[in-house]
Amino acid sequence: MLIPSIDLKDGAVVQLVQGERLAIRDADVFAWVRRFERFAKVQIIDLDAAMGGGDNLALVREIASRLRCRVGGGIRTIERARDLLDAGAQQVIAGSALFTGGRPDLEFAGALADAVGVERVIAAVDSRAGHVVIHGWKTSLPLTAVEAVRALEPYCGEFLYTHVDAEGLMAGTDRDAILAVRKATSRRLTAAGGITTQQEIDDLDALGIDAVVGMALYTGTLLVDRD
Repeated sequence: MLIPSIDLKDGAVVQLVQGERLAIRDADVFAWVRRFERFAKVQIIDLDAAMGGGDNLALVREIASRLRCRVGGGIRTIERARDLLDAGAQQVIAGSALFTGGRPDLEFAGALADAVGVERVIAAVDSRAGHVVIHGWKTSLPLTAVEAVRALEPYCGEFLYTHVDAEGLMAGTDRDAILAVRKATSRRLTAAGGITTQQEIDDLDALGIDAVVGMALYTGTLLVDRD
């Protein structure tokens, strides 16, 4: 399944290359909301909240009331997770908050799962150069994605694996890295990072893996009207 991504920064839809260089900015957020409203799932990421530089909470709440979506970015407390679910999000994506001291924070993961329900928690595991990265991909941990997934599996209904090495480059993703994560968990898996073509999406779908796509949609490289 193709899952379009709406990444928000300073009140606009953006696409960043490697999480840093701005490639696309469109202030007409709801043009994209309307375009994606027929999709079964849409991913909303509040980049400002994820990077600790403010947030787009009011905007995220409004989008969540209009789309069948999962929401991430800055979800560091149970209260924030509940707020977004109450606003209409179907699931919340927790990332950096699931790691403390270089290891999975199983206490927080368990508390979040208990508070909102395991099936409503998506654990984001982002990898760069073979290691989990957090804090907007700035902090590298002495931990592989496979190790993180195995530890966090009891506390989430799904994983979001982002292969940061390929993010925003539109040169294809790393199928082997995604498959390693797939084999490490029985949970549902969504992959992101460099997915550009319909063939990649179809190949992942055949393996039971959903695909988050951003840059290829916003540049028109991948032309789709609906899932």
